[in-house]
Amino acid sequence: MQQQAWHVISWTDAAKALEVQPSQGLSQREAERRAARVGKNVLTEKKGIQPLFLFLRQFKDFMVLVLLAATVVSVWLGELADSVTILSIVLMNAILGFIQEYRAERSMESLKQLTAPEAKVLREGSEQRLPAAELVPGDIVLLEAGDRIPADVRFMRTVNMKVEESALTGESQPSPKAAAPLRDEYTPMADRHNMGYMGTTLAAGRGAGLVVATGMATEMGMIAGLIQTVAEELTPLQQRLAQLGKWLVFLSVLVCFLVVLTGIWRGEGFYKMFFAGVSLAVAAIPEGLPAIVTLSLALGVQRMIKRKAIVRKLPAVETLGCATVICSDKTGTLTQNEMTVRRIYTGGRMIAVSGQGYDPKGDFQGADATREENIQKTLRIAALCNNASLTKKGIQVAGLFRAAKRDAKWGIDGDPTEGALLVAAAKAGIWREVLEKKEERIGEIPFDSVRKRMSVIYRNKRGKQAYIKGAPDTIIGLCRQELTPEGVRELTAERRCAIMRAHDEMARQALRVLALAEKPLPEGSAAADAEQNLIFAGLMGMIDPPRASARQAIQVCRRAGIKTVMITGDHRLTAEAVARELGIIQKIPGREVVTGLELARMSDEELSRQVLDIRVYARVTPKDKLRIVRALKQGGQVVAMTGDGVNDAPAVKEADIGIAMGQNGTDVTKGASAMVLGDDNFATIVAAVEEGRAIYDNIRKFIRYLLSCNLGEVLTMFLAVLVGLPLPLLAIQILWVNLVTDGLPAMALGMEKAEPGIMERPPRTPGESVFARGLAGRIAIRGTIIGLGTLFVFAVGLFFGAELLAARTMAFSALVFSQLIHVFDCKSEERGIFETSLLSNPCLLGAVAISALMQLSVIYWTPLQGIFKTAPLLGWQWELVLGAAAGPTIVIGVISLIRNFWRESMATGRG
Repeated sequence: MQQQAWHVISWTDAAKALEVQPSQGLSQREAERRAARVGKNVLTEKKGIQPLFLFLRQFKDFMVLVLLAATVVSVWLGELADSVTILSIVLMNAILGFIQEYRAERSMESLKQLTAPEAKVLREGSEQRLPAAELVPGDIVLLEAGDRIPADVRFMRTVNMKVEESALTGESQPSPKAAAPLRDEYTPMADRHNMGYMGTTLAAGRGAGLVVATGMATEMGMIAGLIQTVAEELTPLQQRLAQLGKWLVFLSVLVCFLVVLTGIWRGEGFYKMFFAGVSLAVAAIPEGLPAIVTLSLALGVQRMIKRKAIVRKLPAVETLGCATVICSDKTGTLTQNEMTVRRIYTGGRMIAVSGQGYDPKGDFQGADATREENIQKTLRIAALCNNASLTKKGIQVAGLFRAAKRDAKWGIDGDPTEGALLVAAAKAGIWREVLEKKEERIGEIPFDSVRKRMSVIYRNKRGKQAYIKGAPDTIIGLCRQELTPEGVRELTAERRCAIMRAHDEMARQALRVLALAEKPLPEGSAAADAEQNLIFAGLMGMIDPPRASARQAIQVCRRAGIKTVMITGDHRLTAEAVARELGIIQKIPGREVVTGLELARMSDEELSRQVLDIRVYARVTPKDKLRIVRALKQGGQVVAMTGDGVNDAPAVKEADIGIAMGQNGTDVTKGASAMVLGDDNFATIVAAVEEGRAIYDNIRKFIRYLLSCNLGEVLTMFLAVLVGLPLPLLAIQILWVNLVTDGLPAMALGMEKAEPGIMERPPRTPGESVFARGLAGRIAIRGTIIGLGTLFVFAVGLFFGAELLAARTMAFSALVFSQLIHVFDCKSEERGIFETSLLSNPCLLGAVAISALMQLSVIYWTPLQGIFKTAPLLGWQWELVLGAAAGPTIVIGVISLIRNFWRESMATGRG
């Protein structure tokens, strides 16, 4: 079937060959049968790393290999028990590392499924949205500008369609498309004007195509990357930590080498010191840090998904925490995206329209919309110059909506603005599907941001008729006549002023206003004539109410030091009214509101000087968005930019954080973005910023924990050897400390929730070191306290007559419990242990409990006592151990409590 030269046969013959009725599409059962035969419509990808290789990779670390080699030597020397124990600990560490990396790998792989494209398909006579992976040969897909073509298709109908095919053919210009068959079977791919190929994009127009090939049978089958891979992308933080890891390895090996030499010089045995040095190096190097960072990022991304923010590129997680400006579209992001017509101006009078959302029930106050010709003609234009569809539970409704379930919610398939026009017409009993039984659409000039209008051409029994809608200033400028209750009259200058006054009145009420016009066309007239010398019909004012959540989110942004900028194609007055209601502008607008025309008159230097003061951009084009983003970035801002249309893609890609709309965004914009909003809601952007800050905080928390603990272990051994004390820890004990403290507790810290007040502090600078804001000092101080405390316990034990075995057990326990208690200190950088809830992270409590039980087992379980060289401790010894372990945390917690109480008191006093 896939070998057929589809471009040389008519689309009707292609439909017959694929056994599908063009008016109905495939049935669900037939689609499932074909899917079972040809498989999913996906490209074969490189398989992820296998679990076995992931496990074996845990043993490739240099220090682990050295430890394994030393174990072999110990077997040769007859120390079998030590060898088995050390090997067991190495194996347990490998299992823990495997679990960390495997979870991270699985989490990141699962993200790819969330960015899979969708397709609009005709099945069983109704339009449906399906994952592109479920398409099969014979499906009929419906395409609009900005859509990515989901499979190889033979076009059935096209309206001003152009397809960007450079990824496949290398052609830099979009290729025009038509449905007529070609003659030459060997026509080059770039010249097959009736074919569309998987992975290419509609640059303009709309149409329908018959799927002729899917998956690896498509022309794009050998090209990888239709879905962006995110699993292999290292963030800047991960890259910086990799460099840090190399330095830590070097310093750890150097210090451990000095410990070994010093110990041998003071008379310790070579074998004991060699094992102790290697074990200390293994413990000192935070080999689990990369895996825990990746896991923390993955877990944070999963939390974002639950809040409707889908991260496609991991660096965006870090950048979110640095965002200083969020540039947002108005419609659907800051507002509810349920446009509703509230006012109609026609025949010289204003008419109010009632109703809610997309429900086609409402009244025309003060007018009989079913009889008055002016209103009827205006609403007919609104219904016919329209590509949206009114739906109920996803099924298109063609006037006979009584059959739909009463509790089903009305919705729109298509542009919300067009949906509002369609609903307004339906309220007067005017349905496009009914009208099109008497009128046939024969042409369309799609809307674009330059012309700011859309035109359609219909043929009826009276001849050809053009219907136009668009921006009032544009449409009124093209009109020469006006539709009045007395008939068609000349549009005088006085009437133009009256119409614009009506427009301004609507705009001051935050209504978005469209003008509607018509024109009879003589036979043989050119398409360009359809938009000249028009007859003005009326204005329709609609509103998309602001989201309550957006208003709250903007207040959160203000407290977090993030500027909110609204960018819209709407009229200045509309944009200004909505911005004031949302709280984006709070004082009398001066230079806070700028129109696209004013922006065009500014030089780049002028824009750069004023850009930080501007809060609203009205009547702008997608090209303006790119200028705005660049000006903000040149001013040192970290910019998040939203976009949905295909022309928004350059600005979205240019922004530090490009954000695409998941519901109404095109595939092109999603492909250029770093993050996709599942609900197209501004509040979701702010939630993602909060999660981004929390993820970065969690990474800092376990870096603080791991490095301070590792520093404490190194200092314990180094200082003991330096002052001439016996070794406080044996090799096997050092490895055990590394196992029980570096694994589960560190992982659990990555699950900490965002701290209170996280959105009340300014954004961090992008180049900020992970050790900034005093983290390096905290690590050094606490690592020193842990090391000195452990050594103090060991020395006091020996001083009061404890045997070396008991003193080592005391030091061993002090080191473990110091770290397990310190982990609760790391829950917050600003608050001490008495100011945070110990129950807020059950995973951390569980991890500490498991680690503590493991430590007690090696002390009190007889079989493990001999292996780990431990002895049961007396009461006074436990008091000393727990005092040294918990004392610093208690003291630091009390100091923090007093300090924060004093700060709050001073702040209250100033207030």
